[in-house]
Amino acid sequence: MKQVIRNMIADYLKPADSEGFVLMGTGFNTLDESPNAQTDEKTYINQASSSTSIKGYKPEFSFDSDFIEDEAAIADLYAIGRNRLTGEDAQREYVRVELFKTKDTKGYPARKFTVSVEVSDLATGDGGEVTNVSGTLHQIGEFIEGFFDTQTKAFTAANAGKNTGRI
Repeated sequence: MKQVIRNMIADYLKPADSEGFVLMGTGFNTLDESPNAQTDEKTYINQASSSTSIKGYKPEFSFDSDFIEDEAAIADLYAIGRNRLTGEDAQREYVRVELFKTKDTKGYPARKFTVSVEVSDLATGDGGEVTNVSGTLHQIGEFIEGFFDTQTKAFTAANAGKNTGRI
């Protein structure tokens, strides 16, 4: 039985003033994926119990980080909250890489998302402690299945122009 440890999933963000993706690693205490299934529940007249079906998802990625200014991803998230950015100015590209899966010539299996960044807490913390930046990345639309090269930090779509949303 091979357990997947958190460091076997890598997260990358493309900051506003950056040509490429940067690792969301040092400084991040948590970065959790919640698919948030949207359900439809029905109880038919011949049933005592309800039946539930999945009608969609509202994915989000909650994050909690120590505010380390020279970490590009954290500095970008801080800037979104500090400057109260909205709309497209608060959107970023985000990639989640599955390092526990087999790497091929294009990289590791990955999903690329467009996310809207909600910064809920900004530079919070007690006296004498490192301040904190936390919030949620809200998925916009469908993700793109593909591969991520951790050396070049390049994402390649698995099926250019076609996304099934499935593995």
